[in-house]
Amino acid sequence: MRILSECANNLLGQSMFQLLSKARNLEKEGKRIIHYEIGDPNFLSPYIAKHKLIEAVNEDKTHYTSSSGEPGFIESIRHYCNRLYNFLPEKNQIIVAPANALIDFICRCVANKGDSIIYPDPGFVTYHSVIKYNGFFALPVILKESNDFRMSPVDIREQMKKSNETRLIIINSSHNPTGSIMTEGDIKEIYDIAEEYDIYILSDEVYSRIVYDGKFFSPGVYDKCMERTIMLHSMSKTYSMSGWRCGFAIGPRKIVEKLDLMVQTILSCCPPFIQMGAGVLLNDDTDLVNDRISILKERRGLLINGLNSLRGIKCMIPPGSFYAFPNIQNTKMFSDEYCQKLLDCTGVCVLPGNCFGSGGEGYARLCYASVTADEIRESLEKMRIFHDTSF
Repeated sequence: MRILSECANNLLGQSMFQLLSKARNLEKEGKRIIHYEIGDPNFLSPYIAKHKLIEAVNEDKTHYTSSSGEPGFIESIRHYCNRLYNFLPEKNQIIVAPANALIDFICRCVANKGDSIIYPDPGFVTYHSVIKYNGFFALPVILKESNDFRMSPVDIREQMKKSNETRLIIINSSHNPTGSIMTEGDIKEIYDIAEEYDIYILSDEVYSRIVYDGKFFSPGVYDKCMERTIMLHSMSKTYSMSGWRCGFAIGPRKIVEKLDLMVQTILSCCPPFIQMGAGVLLNDDTDLVNDRISILKERRGLLINGLNSLRGIKCMIPPGSFYAFPNIQNTKMFSDEYCQKLLDCTGVCVLPGNCFGSGGEGYARLCYASVTADEIRESLEKMRIFHDTSF
């Protein structure tokens, strides 16, 4: 009998796409569905990026380019980093690829099978999926609502005691799925832990530009990404370019050199016309980002106020990203049951919190970047009826 590899059998995928598939099937049957489940902003990709991409295609920029990144895009990333973080990375500190792939590549570059990786729980599902299928040892740090869902340096130290072979700490701020933002003190303490144990930090900063309250901090400022910090970015969320599959990482040269070899081996390169379109945004994005944050902040207010008016729900005001993470424990339903019933009864599609790890049980996640203000009002009215009659 033919068997599959251990790696293949350990693949988890992303469960949100399974719920999306059910919602799409209900739509085909004629049911009205309001989609909060996928973190895909409903803004259009910016015109200047699309225009530059089309221009690049018409100029036949459609062949292979450097596996590390198209030179013009690399230069844009360098100055983007200098503008936001106040340091100018070297060209050989930068690698271009989809951010999801880079999470996998980075983990494989710093850890062997059986080595430990620390990551937030709840957290972006790719962290746990990558750890499991590669055979790494998972050390999840449970994010507590009592700590505003911030990853605690104290809890990281406790997890470090469980393994002598911890190779990587993954942090994420602004955070998916909770919307939390780590403080400067949090970040410095975690950096100090990594320095003490001489391990790497993967700082997932995909949502770092989406901040409403407070300020974003990065561990990259402490070593300029030259020793242990790897900063991860993507064009998908801030710029509504999820289908472009364009991201980049900035890190120590010896890691980026190996990441380049992985890109060569698996992806060859990110399409040059994609990078040319993306590059024009990094050069001048302030007005675009401010406009989008203003719209998202309005949606956040509508949704969080509405959720907190529902029987059985309480929801922290998220200072960043574009997710609400309401506590549904007073409904007396598990996360899966709640979300399935809500979809079936109201057509409002939200994700169970446990999609993001065991620490998310008792919560649900709603993406308010994927809905309009009118859809938020409509969904809240449907949810109000559901909450008043279902438990």
